[in-house]
Amino acid sequence: MRITTKLTLIISCLLIVLFMTLAWASYRHDQALALQETVDKARTIARQIVEIRDYLSSVVRVDQVEQNPGLTPQVAASRIALRLTQDSPYYVRQVSLRYRNPQNQPDAYERETLQQFKGAQLKERFQVAGVGNNKALRYLLPMVADPSCLTCHGSFEQAPRFVQHRFPKGHPSYNYQAGELIGAISVSVPLGTLQQTILKNMRRELLLEGVIVLLLVAVTGWLIHRAILSPVAKVAEGIETAANSGNFSSPIVATNNDEIGRLVNSFNELMAELERRTRQRHESDERYRNFIEIAQSPIVTFLPDGKIVITNQKAERLFGLNKDELLGQSIFDFFSDPTALREGISDYFHAGSSALIGTTSRQTVRDICGRQFEVEVVISVSQSEQEAMFTAILRTGKEPQ
Repeated sequence: MRITTKLTLIISCLLIVLFMTLAWASYRHDQALALQETVDKARTIARQIVEIRDYLSSVVRVDQVEQNPGLTPQVAASRIALRLTQDSPYYVRQVSLRYRNPQNQPDAYERETLQQFKGAQLKERFQVAGVGNNKALRYLLPMVADPSCLTCHGSFEQAPRFVQHRFPKGHPSYNYQAGELIGAISVSVPLGTLQQTILKNMRRELLLEGVIVLLLVAVTGWLIHRAILSPVAKVAEGIETAANSGNFSSPIVATNNDEIGRLVNSFNELMAELERRTRQRHESDERYRNFIEIAQSPIVTFLPDGKIVITNQKAERLFGLNKDELLGQSIFDFFSDPTALREGISDYFHAGSSALIGTTSRQTVRDICGRQFEVEVVISVSQSEQEAMFTAILRTGKEPQ
């Protein structure tokens, strides 16, 4: 896998993780915001109902209520609440522990909250209640009895005749005192509705953020490729070209002075130094070849494994091969018994010296046709930049025809 692909994948993964983290944080924020907005709206509706009920209690006369029961503050407020919340997920009703209308009977959560309103003097209460798909945001605002409410909810004897007929003496809805908790406005909103609103907003936000992330990946990848990967790729290509061709004379142009620019400059300096050393080595090899060519004896330079790397014409005539055929051959193949030569090279590397190196020994060599010759062999060793090189000078009594 190319480094461009790797870096793009890494950046993409990091941005995706960041995107998911931001999406989760955004979801939590939208959820909290939606709940708060719902609570604020439920509070506004509940306060409007309380104000309407209090206003009707103070201005509507008993005879008007007797002629038109729809003007009863509780009834009128409930009907107005239905109109206020029409075509909305909000469900509003009035509840009381001492209710007259069975529709105002509190459920378990409302009953618990009304008990808390009585004892703790709470101004309001809201929370998500319910189980599974029945979860809903519940909001309750307490209502207290004012003097106008006591006309119908005070003592039985002071209540209007039509109220006495419907609710006989001893009914729990009588005998309220001014300032006493008379009930609460209960507002509920199904949580599924809130979730749909949140998810709808989330889809818009995720679409926008997804486009932004894709743009970031594209722009970041382009900038990194142009500023980092492309110069590094040029350096890598230059190294590969130099390694394959041995040409060190192709510098790379540095476009800036940052770390990448310094890397390019260092590469160019390295290539220039390698070019200089290669030229010097070629010149040295050429001088060495010219020197051994004028020697009167066959000369062969070989590596520790026996591979022949340099030879002169007299050695070529001795072994019966031309230069191109002889280079790359193993010198051990031209000794009748190469054991001494092998052991001498091995001793040099293990002990640092060898009786064979630097001394004259009698050896039997053979040419490509199998003819054998007695020669005096003198072996010297030189250390190149990479490994040791051995040079054998072969002195024979007569030059082979």
